[in-house]
Amino acid sequence: MRAENLRNIAIIAHVDHGKTTLVDKLLRATDAFRANQQVEERVLDSNDQERERGITILAKNCSIEYKGVKINVIDTPGHADFGGEVERVLKMADGALLLVDAFEGPMPQTRFVLRHAIDCGLKIMIVINKIDRPGAEPERAYNDCLDLMADLGATDEQLEFAMEHVVYASAVNGYARRDPEDGNADMYPLLDMILEDMPAPEVDLDAPLAMQCVTIDHSSYVGRIGIGRVYSGTVHTGDKILVVKNDGTSSVATVRQLYTFDYLGRTECDEVKAGDIGAVVGIDRTDIGDVYTDPENPVHLDPIEIDPPTLSVVFEASTSPLVGRDGDIVGARQLKERLFNEGENNVTMRITELEDKSGVEVSGRGILHLSVLMETMRREGYEFQVGRPRVLFKKGENGERLEPVEQAVVECPDEYAGKVIELFGNAGGTMTNMHAGTTVTHIEFRIPTRGIMGLKNRILNVSHGEGVFYHTFLEYGPYAGEIGGRNNGAMISMTTEKAVAYALGTLQERGQLFVGPGDECYEGMLVGERNKPGDMVVNIARTKNLGNQRSSTADIAVQLTPPRTFTLEEALEYIADDELVEVTPKNIRLRKRLLSAIDRKKAAVRSGQVNK
Repeated sequence: MRAENLRNIAIIAHVDHGKTTLVDKLLRATDAFRANQQVEERVLDSNDQERERGITILAKNCSIEYKGVKINVIDTPGHADFGGEVERVLKMADGALLLVDAFEGPMPQTRFVLRHAIDCGLKIMIVINKIDRPGAEPERAYNDCLDLMADLGATDEQLEFAMEHVVYASAVNGYARRDPEDGNADMYPLLDMILEDMPAPEVDLDAPLAMQCVTIDHSSYVGRIGIGRVYSGTVHTGDKILVVKNDGTSSVATVRQLYTFDYLGRTECDEVKAGDIGAVVGIDRTDIGDVYTDPENPVHLDPIEIDPPTLSVVFEASTSPLVGRDGDIVGARQLKERLFNEGENNVTMRITELEDKSGVEVSGRGILHLSVLMETMRREGYEFQVGRPRVLFKKGENGERLEPVEQAVVECPDEYAGKVIELFGNAGGTMTNMHAGTTVTHIEFRIPTRGIMGLKNRILNVSHGEGVFYHTFLEYGPYAGEIGGRNNGAMISMTTEKAVAYALGTLQERGQLFVGPGDECYEGMLVGERNKPGDMVVNIARTKNLGNQRSSTADIAVQLTPPRTFTLEEALEYIADDELVEVTPKNIRLRKRLLSAIDRKKAAVRSGQVNK
């Protein structure tokens, strides 16, 4: 039978197509929500945090009560680095809303989540958002969505359902319409469509319990909390349940607490019935894919596999001469504790301590995945240093070396397509598809993950800032051989002093600067990039020699070009193997691993890079 009082839907969208705003307006459209001021304040706080980062990085649940029906909404990340969340949480949904910008249409990364939704057999409704945007073309965006679904292998049934269920919306203005010109001014058409046409979950309340953990939350009071959908039966507080792991091992546990989702929060309850999504407290060391079932009549469910990490980076306590000036937490012990706590919450990361205890290795799905953790920690007051991200290799069945391969997509003006293709060729990429439009060329590549690092800035340079670049993990493929790294050398400070405008004025003729006048620098810190290969040690504190004569016009002020600043992702992609990124709450600095020029010379001699 079907649970007609329940609907489970996922929201699929590119990073900036307005998911948060849409969920906010759907929540506000219900009478129960308007009566709950506390929830409303939480929505505002949530929106502020989301707007600051501008990207959904975790799959989160909320629920809406409308006309006596509970709608569980699952917000999926739009970025491929967080795909470990997407693949699992879609198993909790029966349908999905494909949210697309009326001006931009489906973006390359929309393919990633949509492909998983189609593979799961979900019913897909199309929501064309931002129809009030200048230059919006809702009909073109709608046709592009259908073309994309067909390209990804959608069934005839899925395509027919999507063709018949389309809504035109402006989430920021709070309206959804069946026709772009019908004049409706609220969100009810979308809610009504979900209730009338989105399938209710198929349930059997009398069958043995079957629930699968698809995502993990963590509390310092109760430990891990397993979140998932109940497929059959009912789970009660105090029940003895059988926990079956992915490897087939099993144990008996007691359900201590149960929660269901209530708007943006969770409410404790005595039971969760089939079809609903709940959170279970009391299962020690529960993990993704665990099946909670009846000990006497166990139900078998397919295990859930998490895609393996593809990049790793080593976190170390900062050894900078400026350590402790910006952050409050600088010790190696606190850093280790924080990272292992992250491992409890974020199951898509693999966190291990190095054998020599010098640092902690964190493995993730991509540079953005890792940099979000670093950004969170620096806002918490941590100071630390990280090395260059390292690709994780695997061995094939015949012992051959395999490395992660990505699918990269570039959209750029026609006149720059040749330079973009040349860039990918130098980085080990192979062009797989090319479509030339009237003004924009769409190019697809297959490229090793190693070649992706630092590629975005080079694409922006050769396309004069007009290129759009996306990439997503594809598979593990044969090792592609050596790939060239950064060609230009670095300018390295020789002293620990503040930078002086006079010195920087002469240095900017030799390359691009990373610091400005008055910035704190130290010996071994990267203060710029040379125009030529090879590192150069420079004096950033040199001042003009004073004489006893002056011209009548006095000294002409030094004209400095603004220094280049790095985001965390850009810094991680930029550095070489012998360099580190120093991360503090206020600054991101680049430095050599060995600060002393004499130590670097000795290390180069020992490694055979230079003669004695």
